[in-house]
Amino acid sequence: MGALLALASAVCYGVVDFAGGLLSRRIHFAVVTFLGQVGGLFLALPLALLVPAERVGTADLLWGALSGVGSGGAMHFLNRGLSRGAMSVVVPVSAVTGVALSVLCGVCFLGDRPTVPAWSGIVLAVPALWLVSGGTGRRAGAARNAAGGAGRASTDGLIASAGVAVQYIGLAQADPASGLWAVFAGRVAAVLVLLPGTWRHAARFRQQPRLLGEAVLIGAGAALGLSLYLWATRQQMLAVAVVLASLYPAIPTILGLAVLHERLTRAQATGLLGATAATLLLTLG
Repeated sequence: MGALLALASAVCYGVVDFAGGLLSRRIHFAVVTFLGQVGGLFLALPLALLVPAERVGTADLLWGALSGVGSGGAMHFLNRGLSRGAMSVVVPVSAVTGVALSVLCGVCFLGDRPTVPAWSGIVLAVPALWLVSGGTGRRAGAARNAAGGAGRASTDGLIASAGVAVQYIGLAQADPASGLWAVFAGRVAAVLVLLPGTWRHAARFRQQPRLLGEAVLIGAGAALGLSLYLWATRQQMLAVAVVLASLYPAIPTILGLAVLHERLTRAQATGLLGATAATLLLTLG
């Protein structure tokens, strides 16, 4: 069950990244990021109220807040990179590095002991994620390289990956008895962290209500993905749950094929096969 919840989280995040990446090219990325966290807050509160919680300690809320700081920072830099049209650089860097950091922390500091099949899936997932995300936009990427865009995008991706790791590790430390209140605390923290920078872009919020509403819905989807991930960590070790949840880059690739009629490259096809094999190994492990 934990593996299925983590995969469901990956689907949510994949859809959110796809939609957020497209929207960040139409309106300023700061608008998408901030309203996304507000949308996540709107969904996290009723979810936290609906899910039974035996006790909610201060430590649970603090871990959730730390997770929110990580996710707010991750989405800020991820959307900034995506707004530059560098999805083929930002997504793989943030996903793969975030997975590596989270797994290392789980094994070194949290006592995770993956089985041999699970380790095989973890090792296989990293290059698979890179191939899936890096298989598109290579010609456009070459042009951006000449202009220095890829370097800035890589920096965005690396900073986002640190936020991804903090988000996943922090949220997993909340006591299962606290329900989903850690997710709610994280959305509150993310909104507060992003608020000062948002004032600098206040004029950018003068957009069509439909576009602003899309940003809010995207954030609600991200909060749902986090909630599913939190449930997964309570039934599965962190190292496995993180890798399964981090298979989300496969979803934008599939949506690009189905919705935008993009062509599947050989690298992407190889990556999708690798991601499928990694999923099976992690599930069996």
